[in-house]
Amino acid sequence: MIPAAGLATRFLPATKAVPKELLPVVDRPVLQYIVEEAAASGIRDILLVTGRGKTSMVDHFDRRPDLEARLAEKGDTKRLEAIKRPAELAEIYTCRQGEPLGLGHAVSYGESHVGNEAFAVLLGDEFVDEAEPLLPAMLDLQAQTGGIVLAFIEVDPEETNRYGIAAVEPSDHTVDAGETVKVTALVEKPKPEEAPSNLAIVGRYVLPPEVFDAIRRIGPGAGGEIQLTDAMALLLAEGTPVHGIVYRGTRYDTGMPLGYLQTVVQLAVKRDDLGKAFSHWLTQFVEKDLRG
Repeated sequence: MIPAAGLATRFLPATKAVPKELLPVVDRPVLQYIVEEAAASGIRDILLVTGRGKTSMVDHFDRRPDLEARLAEKGDTKRLEAIKRPAELAEIYTCRQGEPLGLGHAVSYGESHVGNEAFAVLLGDEFVDEAEPLLPAMLDLQAQTGGIVLAFIEVDPEETNRYGIAAVEPSDHTVDAGETVKVTALVEKPKPEEAPSNLAIVGRYVLPPEVFDAIRRIGPGAGGEIQLTDAMALLLAEGTPVHGIVYRGTRYDTGMPLGYLQTVVQLAVKRDDLGKAFSHWLTQFVEKDLRG
């Protein structure tokens, strides 16, 4: 499940007509990187939770026979393969969230699609480097432990009020992607002096179907929204096991303009076709800027 119904006000006016999830990172939209991450983990069933004005996200994963025919006539096989790839990644399904009332509210829209199975939630504005995968390890850990599996990063203490924060203890389970921990408490956006640790929940979750009932039983939380962290905290209090992986690989966060620009630069310099020339230009530009 990919919740993607937000208004993306940080990117206005660009996102007045173009969904933030379709902003390009060089020549692929953010959303495609996320679907590719899921597909590489063996997940072929994707539910997009969309909102008003975001139908173009679904269009991106559809075929374009007219464009394909034009590229085939020109013999442009490289671009032909590139535009066909999104439609081949996974089966894309959609539902519409009437208004964005929090991540928990968005997740609740997937209940009829998910049924009685564990499922993964991937936020629509961040992804990890394909050479340092995280989701396969999370699925592996959930198969070992059941319950909830979260992804954590370590943040500066003064940043805890931007995230869900966990209290943890060591775990005996092992996976390839990083250190595993057992979660003992979850707090949504605590003040730095009240945070139980500096381990912040980031945009990858593996959840049991019981989370839907928990979402129904919680009220509005931080920001007056239905918070997924509060639903998970309720399940934890009722005995559902919660584990996590402390991820120390490369994570790209496109949720704010600075992070988006950093992601574009990081991935552009890695490109075989662009990296050398772009890195050279970027070095010259920075040196010139420093000289004033």
